[in-house]
Amino acid sequence: MYLKELHVVQYKNYKELSLNFSPKINYLVGNNGAGKTNILDAVYYMAMTKSYFNTLDSQNIRHSNDFFVIQGIFAQADLEENIYCAFKKGQKKKIKRNDNEYTKIAEHIGLIPIVMVSPSDGMLISGSGDERRRYMDSVISQFNRNYLFALINYNKALQQRNAWLKDAGRMAYHDRTLLDALNRQLVKWGEEIFLERNKFILELEPIFNKYYEQISGGLENVRLKYKSQLQEDKFDNLLMANFDKDSKLQHTSVGIHRDDVQLNLGEYPIKRIGSQGQQKSFLVALKFAQFDFFHQVHSRRPVLLLDDIFDKLDFNRVKNIIHLVAENHFGQIFISDTDKNRALDVLSEVHQENKIFYISNNQATEG
Repeated sequence: MYLKELHVVQYKNYKELSLNFSPKINYLVGNNGAGKTNILDAVYYMAMTKSYFNTLDSQNIRHSNDFFVIQGIFAQADLEENIYCAFKKGQKKKIKRNDNEYTKIAEHIGLIPIVMVSPSDGMLISGSGDERRRYMDSVISQFNRNYLFALINYNKALQQRNAWLKDAGRMAYHDRTLLDALNRQLVKWGEEIFLERNKFILELEPIFNKYYEQISGGLENVRLKYKSQLQEDKFDNLLMANFDKDSKLQHTSVGIHRDDVQLNLGEYPIKRIGSQGQQKSFLVALKFAQFDFFHQVHSRRPVLLLDDIFDKLDFNRVKNIIHLVAENHFGQIFISDTDKNRALDVLSEVHQENKIFYISNNQATEG
């Protein structure tokens, strides 16, 4: 599947923008702050129904306006998908597929597989476990609808259990029947999520290792390791053993909402010993592995968004990534860059159908 056309109105820095893309490589060139990333983000929004960067839709509206619209036509073989996304302040967002509005937006996730690499991904390494859990959830939800359903139900039960714990702390009497029901819900959905996350990391790691070796030239060893309290004991046992602690804290201290992924360079966390180039290589390899994983599961190539991918990488690592991008293995690729000469060099190396766009003054001009 690839994006043929993109139309945006009042989205971030763009008053109005319409572009037609190559099914293979699309290179966006412009200075920092020109709006390259915003175009990639609009593409991401159509796949995931949200911005890659802003959790609040109101933050994506162009200054002094109260709405935005993103519309695109995706093609796969003889099939076209017309995707319409709109948000207006004070109203619910609208997501339409071929003029049919979704009643549940979550049903759209997975229709357009997508992988994005961005400088903000550095938080996967330097940030808390929340960042790495969100990463797992975002990836698995794209190819496993049941996982997304389990995640929604787990979070709902977790909120209700935490509310029960707070109420119980304020009241002399509390109904344990409701608590037992919530515990059963947490265990049911939590164990399903745990199994899927564990399977995902186990299957992703060898693909990730292959890509990191290609990018680094085989200079370093890396590892992904899933960490969960459910590896220590059954979830229902953990809930019972920590009930007194949870009652004092007035929140649930054990469960898959405390999971993490350990990111190692050799035997040590990469955030502690990795250089900027090594950390960037780690993230690029992780996202390329994500692409392969989805392709293996669904035999569909995700759209690949590479935002400022070459920054902080030495010449050899840049060259190795260019060779990977040049492979016909990937489908449609979007690349943003500040360096026009590098863009032209990359396009001369890849020998695939391509388009280059120059971004400035809130406009995009095809080269």
